[in-house]
Amino acid sequence: MKDQLKNHILKFVSPPESDLQTFLDAMTFETLKNKESLIKQGQYCKHQYFILKGCLRSFFVNEKGVEKIVNFGIENWWLTNIDSFINQTPSKLNIQAAEDSIVLKINKQKLDTILKDSLELNRYFRIILEKVRIADQRRIQFIYNLSGEELYSIFCKHNPDFVQRVPQYMLASYLGFTPEFLSKIRGRKKI
Repeated sequence: MKDQLKNHILKFVSPPESDLQTFLDAMTFETLKNKESLIKQGQYCKHQYFILKGCLRSFFVNEKGVEKIVNFGIENWWLTNIDSFINQTPSKLNIQAAEDSIVLKINKQKLDTILKDSLELNRYFRIILEKVRIADQRRIQFIYNLSGEELYSIFCKHNPDFVQRVPQYMLASYLGFTPEFLSKIRGRKKI
């Protein structure tokens, strides 16, 4: 299953085989059942996670007790609480499986050592972080500039996998809607 990660890396960079093997050897597997947590708020995020199978979500619970989803991740995506991981501070987010999942994980110390020694793997992670940052900026712009219906349409067009796999209340939270508002939008689309 580590071949899946190897193939993902090779789509973006061409590290020496020895660097790639060192990186893959440092990765360990973790299997999660639906709704099982990788990280709970208050814990320290000690790993970066590469999703081999399944779907994960990162979220926080606001002062009213309402879950607010920050991100999702599916196969071949990286997901972590980057603030807690980099700064080694307690996590303000939870990361939980939204369906049965399998991830590869690497801890900060091992990752830092590998990235210090491998220019190509360092470049790979820079490319991945750039893609994540771009996606986050676009999402924020869409939330501020588009109507709820337009936002939902764009999300469905660009992320059809999520629409089928993620419960509607989670999708509503991610888009900044109430579940009832998302229901109304979906109802209008069927007409």
